[in-house]
Amino acid sequence: MQFDNNAVGRVIRGIRRTRGLSQEVVSGLAGIARTHLTMIETGKKKPNYETIWRIAFAFDMRPSELTAMIETEVGC
Repeated sequence: MQFDNNAVGRVIRGIRRTRGLSQEVVSGLAGIARTHLTMIETGKKKPNYETIWRIAFAFDMRPSELTAMIETEVGC
């Protein structure tokens, strides 16, 4: 199975929108640039584990929870 940048982006964008958060807020909480988050959400950039970790904590969730949601989206 290959890594799916688009699935990662869909999950992160979906969580952000469900929680009513802007890209500026999430990127600020995660300590990454807003443009970096935009590229992740659109599938143009592959996040490393540290970035997934930071985004998960910005959403007040464990990285394993976010990873599980991505796995479900991919169909693992």
